[in-house]
Amino acid sequence: MLDLAILGLLQEAPMHGYELRKELATKLGTLRAAISYGTLYPTLKRLKLAGWISEAAASNDVVPPMTSKRGRVVYKITAEGKERFAELLTQTGPETYDDAGFGVHFTFFSRTDRATRLRILEGRRRRIEERRESLREILTRVGDRLDAYTLELQRHGLEACEREVRWLEELITNERSGRAPAFRNRAGLTAAPSPAPTGDTPPAGTAPPETPRPHQDRP
Repeated sequence: MLDLAILGLLQEAPMHGYELRKELATKLGTLRAAISYGTLYPTLKRLKLAGWISEAAASNDVVPPMTSKRGRVVYKITAEGKERFAELLTQTGPETYDDAGFGVHFTFFSRTDRATRLRILEGRRRRIEERRESLREILTRVGDRLDAYTLELQRHGLEACEREVRWLEELITNERSGRAPAFRNRAGLTAAPSPAPTGDTPPAGTAPPETPRPHQDRP
C-alpha cells in the first residue's frame, strides 16, 4: 500500500523525502502514516530500481540550510510509474478492505472508477460487519466476566464498527446513485449540495451584485 500512496503523491508533484512523509501523514492520518525514514527510503529505492520513480538534485534555493545530501534529492514519478499507479488503483482484493489498505485507496478514490470504488466499499463493509459481529459475540458470551474497563473498550469498538457500517452504507448508496459524498463541516453537520447552474447565473468571472449591509458606511 505504501507504493500506491507514494506514486499517487508524486503524481501530484515532485517531492523530497521529508515532504513525502509529511504529505503521507496529512492525507492518510497519523495512525496510517506513522512511517519512519527507515521504511520510506528503502521503499523509494525499490521504486526507483523498478523504474517507477526517478531522482533529481533539488535546486539550492529550495533546500533548507543544513539539509543532508539525501534530503536534497527530489523524487519524480516516471511514465512507467504512472502506469503502475493506474494498475494499483484497480486492485480490489482483500488487502483493500483492511484498515491501512482501505485508507490508502480511499484517499485516491477521486481517481478511481466507480465500479472499483463500489467493490472496495462493499468489501470494507463486509469486513467491518464481521468485526462487529465478533465483538457482539464477545460481549454476549463473556461480557459479564470482563472488568469495567475491558468491557468499555469492547463497547467502544462495537460502537465504532456500527458507525463505520452506517458511513459505508451511505457512501455505497451515493456511489450507486452517482452522487459524491456529502460535505460535513466541523460540527458534523451535512452541508446542502451546491445547486446546478441556472439561466440566472452570472457569466464566469462576473461578480454578483453586492447587497448593502445595515449601517455600512458608503463612500
